[in-house]
Amino acid sequence: MNRVPGDAENAHSSSVESCPSLRDVHSINPAQLMARIESYEGREKKGISDVRRTFCLFVTFDLLFITLLWIIELNVKGGIETTLEKEVLHYDYSSSYFDIFLLAVFRFKVLILAYAMCRLRHWWAIAFTTAVTSAFLLAKVIISQLFSQGAFGYVLPIISFILAWIETWFLDFKVLPQEAEEENRFLIAQDASERAALLHPGVLSDGQFYSPPESVAG
Repeated sequence: MNRVPGDAENAHSSSVESCPSLRDVHSINPAQLMARIESYEGREKKGISDVRRTFCLFVTFDLLFITLLWIIELNVKGGIETTLEKEVLHYDYSSSYFDIFLLAVFRFKVLILAYAMCRLRHWWAIAFTTAVTSAFLLAKVIISQLFSQGAFGYVLPIISFILAWIETWFLDFKVLPQEAEEENRFLIAQDASERAALLHPGVLSDGQFYSPPESVAG
């Protein structure tokens, strides 16, 4: 006989626990909410989040690092001018590293355009650049004769492949989830501030409190 009231109490307690936002609104400090919302709005005004800026810096590092390795390779083969003319003007797919440098330039332009200038919030651009990079490098390693040219025949393709996949991992597991989480926090804080404004009207100013003048004695 006592089972039904107990179930009713449990259902009531579970329903109350499932909606903690109503209780939290009463304990919200409007000043803290406004400060939090202003901080989020300040981040939006900056135009780009910190984690996205780090991603763009890594993309720039990718281009500079591949360029540095390519310049070292040109020096090792007997001088920059002579080797540059051989690899660029007399380009040969089976022995030139110039196309790997162009692949790094391609990744840099597409990713900076998509995620820095257009501020894209989707993974299709990084998926496209990584797929193109992986397919090109696999074909070049299989068809060309890079492995017969010394250590750089291994270093440049492997480093380019690894950097492209690190960029994919960083964007997919760091940039996009963190930005989505920050946006959700901003929406929750904004919604809570609107509820707090409805439940707690504006604070009365000091001018609205006054005391009547003292009456004359007697």
